[in-house]
Amino acid sequence: MRSGGLGAYLAENAPWLSAGILLTFLSSFGQTFFISIFAGEIRAEFGLSHGQWGGIYTLGTSVSALIMVWAGGLTDRFRVRALGPVVLVGLAMACLSMAIAPWAAMLPLVILLLRFFGQGMSSHIAMVAMTRWFAGTRGRALSIATLGFAAGEALLPLGFVAAKAVIDWRWLWVIAAGVALLGLPVLMRLLRHERTPQSMAESDSSTGMRDRHWTRAQALRHPLFWCMVPAMLGPAAFNTAFFFHQVHLAEIKGWAHVELVALFPAYTGLSMLAMFATGWALDRWGTARLIPFYLLPIAAGFLAFSAAVHPSGAMLGLALMALTTGANTTLPSAFWAEFYGTAHIGSIKALAAAVMVLGSAIGPGLTGVLIDAGMGMETQFIAIAGYFLLASLFIVMGLSVARRAA
Repeated sequence: MRSGGLGAYLAENAPWLSAGILLTFLSSFGQTFFISIFAGEIRAEFGLSHGQWGGIYTLGTSVSALIMVWAGGLTDRFRVRALGPVVLVGLAMACLSMAIAPWAAMLPLVILLLRFFGQGMSSHIAMVAMTRWFAGTRGRALSIATLGFAAGEALLPLGFVAAKAVIDWRWLWVIAAGVALLGLPVLMRLLRHERTPQSMAESDSSTGMRDRHWTRAQALRHPLFWCMVPAMLGPAAFNTAFFFHQVHLAEIKGWAHVELVALFPAYTGLSMLAMFATGWALDRWGTARLIPFYLLPIAAGFLAFSAAVHPSGAMLGLALMALTTGANTTLPSAFWAEFYGTAHIGSIKALAAAVMVLGSAIGPGLTGVLIDAGMGMETQFIAIAGYFLLASLFIVMGLSVARRAA
């Protein structure tokens, strides 16, 4: 990168950063916050109970996580401008599948496709590209690319919920498919030339521990990877569970649902601030100094949710959760590159992404089962806070092992 401020950096790298933003934004159509908008219509259309709909969602998401283990490695073999359009076509077809699904039995496949092409591959390609294309400014690039997530969270739920008043919910999925297809020519235009020769793994030179590139098999044999698994699983599982059960939470707290939903834009804004702050901090200090602490705010946030008696208490919880959510969009991606190198980053990060997707499948199902078993959300939130503290301890243990080995 040439010397200069943020403006010069953005101008110099605009096409590639914009491609990352586009992919993360379009991943919204496979994210829980978007799919859950239509939960009421889907359950009514197919006669599903809350438990049945949750089971379908968990099944489809779990299978998509398994596929990600293999498919995510394709980013080590193909350029973004070759793989990205294929994923966007798949995402458009998934949206159309939801629009035309005639039977409930088809829904697990539809959820699988939405989660795989949306939450899974679209976001995975964007994060791997930023990690590989940018070295000295990796944190900054990841932060900017993930603006697409924030834009999707802030704009799409409001827009599509408002549109449901005048447009049938199935036609809204057709519109979503159209938006995904419109992204195709834009992506191709942005990526007429990929940023550097390092866009192919063979020529990448950013090494990891012991000054070498680690394969996925080697990473799996290192204790650090397994010490990171609880941290990868937790935010995906319990953030998803929080938003999945938001109606139930409002009911047990005695709040109007709209009072809770009205807090979400502030949550998104704080997540963005945390994301940029984390990106700047990791470029300055590296991931090793930051990652042991990034789960502590969300632990405090779930304690705040448990104790809250007024929506203002939920705002405190959301603010704390936003700090971890923002950090979680940049720190883990940079972590894999810093510790394991970038030659095989697609394969390694694909496994991490699969764990996160699996977490997003486990969270709603597990918390739903516990609710049915009589364990209230407020009690669960205390246990979840304890989980995040334990996950932080595992990170510290893993880093200690890595330092001794180095």
